Amino acid sequence: MGTFGRRGSKTGLAPGTLIHVGEKKVERVVIRLLAYNSERLIERELETIEECIELKGHPELNLWINVDGLDRVDIIEKLGTYFNIHPLTLEDVLNTGQRPKTEDYESYIYTVLKMMLLDTDREEIIVDQISIIIGPNYILSFQERQGDVFDPVRERFGNPASRLRKNGVDYLAYSLIDSVVDNYFLILEHFGDEIEYLEEGLVIQPKPETLKTIQKYKRDMITLRKSVWPLRELISGLQRVESDLIKETTRIYLRDIYDHTIQVIDSVEDFRDILSSMVDIYLSSVSYRMNDVMKVLTVIATIFIPLTFVAGVYGMNFKYMPELEWRWGYPAVMLGMTLLGVSMFLYFKKRRWV
Repeated sequence: MGTFGRRGSKTGLAPGTLIHVGEKKVERVVIRLLAYNSERLIERELETIEECIELKGHPELNLWINVDGLDRVDIIEKLGTYFNIHPLTLEDVLNTGQRPKTEDYESYIYTVLKMMLLDTDREEIIVDQISIIIGPNYILSFQERQGDVFDPVRERFGNPASRLRKNGVDYLAYSLIDSVVDNYFLILEHFGDEIEYLEEGLVIQPKPETLKTIQKYKRDMITLRKSVWPLRELISGLQRVESDLIKETTRIYLRDIYDHTIQVIDSVEDFRDILSSMVDIYLSSVSYRMNDVMKVLTVIATIFIPLTFVAGVYGMNFKYMPELEWRWGYPAVMLGMTLLGVSMFLYFKKRRWV
């Protein structure tokens, strides 16, 4: 969708108009339901939104409804109607160019953040938008595609004694955000190893491909930075929000995420500084190698200048030039030229010019 996103399709439309802004990343929209408490767990894939209505009003069950794929506007709109979600919130869900943020709508809290996955085959970061709506006893999450970082969270639901089963949906929201932030660390560890390997070969043998790799990593760090910096404000907003939807016990865990976010930001800034210095090292290494080549060529040219002069003098073919008729003239000149060249080379070596 580009670095800055595209909003041309919404130009001139009224606020709250539901249009998907972004790429279609799934062939079929998948809706998954997870209803739970400490004693009961229901998990299934829904064919229609109506299937979750009977569980929505159940006071003892917490709901997590996850939607993979945002191109079906009718599904998003119907889900918003059933849970009384404001049209502006649904508009933000469908616009995949959102900046990470949190908004309190009193009856629910809306958060949006960027989930990052690493394609190791293509050495590429895949960025998807995750929208999370926190209600009284439900969580609605919306993703651009199938495949996420929430599998460890889903596995924890299998244990009836886990905190996820015993706590409310605010703790589930914390767990989802924490999974996204933890995955940032995995991506940074990968880039840390790659940058360290790149740095080792940079001084020894810099290549044009090395500079291209450095520039690619710099763009990746910009992408990470754009996603992580606003996340600090998001977590801080969740901590400060005056809503009963976020319990005091969960705010303690949010402080832990805030600390992790600061660590990620520091790591991103460190990598950006390292990559910037690596560009300087590359240019210095290339310049140093060029200077070495020029020095060798200059020494060779300097040695051959007097030899060329001697050869030029004896190549003028004047009739009465001395030594032209001398029997040992050619060997003498060749010997003299050889001694001159060797002596100049030894002099340069003594001065450490070669």
